[in-house]
Amino acid sequence: MRIGRLIGAQLAALALTVLYLPWANAASTPEVSLPQVFLQGIAYELDVTAPPHAMAQLANPPVLRVDGEVYTATPLADTWRFHDVMVTASPNVGVELELDGQPIQQADVPTIPAWVSVLPPLVAIGMALLIRSVLPALMLGLWLGAWALEGLSGKGIFTGLFASFEVYVANAVADFDHATIMLFTFMIAGMVGIISRNGGMRGIVEWIITGANSAKRGQLAVWSLGLLIFFDDYSNTLVVGNTSRSITDRLRISREKLAYIVDSTAAPLATVALVTTWIGYQVSLIGDASVQLEGLEMSPYSIFLNSILYSFYPFMAILLVVLVITTGREFGPMLAAERRARATGETAPPVKSKVGQDDEAALAMKEGVPPRAMNALLPVIVMVVGILIGLYITGEGDTISDIIGSANSYRALMWASLGGALTAILMTAAQRLLSLDEIVDAWVSGARFTFIAMIILVLAWSMSEISRELHTADFLIASLGDSLPAAALPAVIFVLAAFTAFSTGSSWGAMGILLPLVLPLCWAIMGLEGLLGSEDYVILYASVSGVLTGAVWGDHCSPISDTTVMSSLSAGCDHIEHVRTQLPYALLAGAAALGFGTLPISFGLPWWVGMVGAATVTILGLRVLGQKVPDYRPD
Repeated sequence: MRIGRLIGAQLAALALTVLYLPWANAASTPEVSLPQVFLQGIAYELDVTAPPHAMAQLANPPVLRVDGEVYTATPLADTWRFHDVMVTASPNVGVELELDGQPIQQADVPTIPAWVSVLPPLVAIGMALLIRSVLPALMLGLWLGAWALEGLSGKGIFTGLFASFEVYVANAVADFDHATIMLFTFMIAGMVGIISRNGGMRGIVEWIITGANSAKRGQLAVWSLGLLIFFDDYSNTLVVGNTSRSITDRLRISREKLAYIVDSTAAPLATVALVTTWIGYQVSLIGDASVQLEGLEMSPYSIFLNSILYSFYPFMAILLVVLVITTGREFGPMLAAERRARATGETAPPVKSKVGQDDEAALAMKEGVPPRAMNALLPVIVMVVGILIGLYITGEGDTISDIIGSANSYRALMWASLGGALTAILMTAAQRLLSLDEIVDAWVSGARFTFIAMIILVLAWSMSEISRELHTADFLIASLGDSLPAAALPAVIFVLAAFTAFSTGSSWGAMGILLPLVLPLCWAIMGLEGLLGSEDYVILYASVSGVLTGAVWGDHCSPISDTTVMSSLSAGCDHIEHVRTQLPYALLAGAAALGFGTLPISFGLPWWVGMVGAATVTILGLRVLGQKVPDYRPD
């Protein structure tokens, strides 16, 4: 009897669920993806998430009630989306999702002033430059960002502190691509440790010094090596910096100068070369954004190729490196750094912080081993060739550009770094230059010097995620408004991309955030001004270039940029000193590119006039600002 009553009760509950509570199953209940915090006055795109079978049950579009406003969703391919959801309430706003007249989701979301979204990166950057220590500055910025995501509540001060570490730092480490970069960096640094201990690096120094027998020629050799490894910025930075350090030390070239040459060659070259690991990412972003441009029949790759003609900053950055080397002129903090290195031989900056520096004794050549350049060259060659092979294997397409552009660069980097390290180990063991214990110790000694730099890199990634959660870029876009004339778009977009990359520390992040927003805005303004003829696409090309190259400029100026950190790491230079010494050069190249390249072509001048004008100003700027630093030739 009791069993019968129990079965009857269960059947009744099941019938009630089926008949009256169709959305009771939490696994299939549609819900709207809400931000952790709303920025006041910023429009949001909110998607309804649910399995396909649950979405198929909808008889009417979902309805969202927010801040007294009612929004009706529009259908997409596999979901529904609420457009331009905006709140003005403070400090919280009630949100209610209705499906077929039934409320199925209710939430209170904190709201904060929109300008707060730019505070975390600005505080981190300002503190890093003020106290000349990036670790506490980044931690402070993360804490502030996590507090903002808690609605700036009193409780959020404490919960934000733990969330900044538990959520954002942990997510940065757990991300597969980030973990790949860390392992790739450790593997290359370990390889450098081995080829330093087994005499390979000393052999390279003695081999190259016969041709690069002065500070000027040594810098040109480093710059040329950077041009050869053009296909990936990470490979360029780590390989060129690590392999060149002992050469530049011998020639009394400051570590700050080495970091500048490495940093200002890698990303600028990768963003404009026709076959690089950046191409697939950039073209895919352009493709996703151009789908929204009604009437545009050009392919994304064609848009990218045309945008290269208006990529003034990368070309000016590379040109400035050459000019600084060949003329011997320096300015700003770099002038003092180079004079110190020439006069005293102290190439590393005399600062208390050891971030980005290493212990030379730990990587010194073992006594009694012969200095053979091949012991260093062959592992590096294996790694470089391995990257190219890995890009080819993981890519698809009919042309080299298509293959490398679609390749999985992270897998290629992992394979290549492992191949290079194994080659160094096998060569060292085969020649009996080091014992097995000494090989392991050399690898660990090389890898452990990247530890602090990896912490900075993880914190920079965490800051980028905080900025994305806070919709920092959306605030910057909204602040511009939609009343800009078309001619002003490329310059404004260039500055906006630079500021976004500067604030987030990621050029790729700035590209990914801005291109989907900028291209439709640009296309709409061009349409309003009647500029949609094929001969007038210069505004579109220059706007695309503005995002891609402005992001690189901001990345070069930012102390929380991953490539800036890695340049400091590979050059063995204190990170903040690298930022201080590179910043004036980046500002000169950026100002020349913006004021005498992007602006003139926006008002109708040909691209080559902008290129010549920007180059002329770069040359004159160095001539006016720079002072001669004597060359150096070792005895």
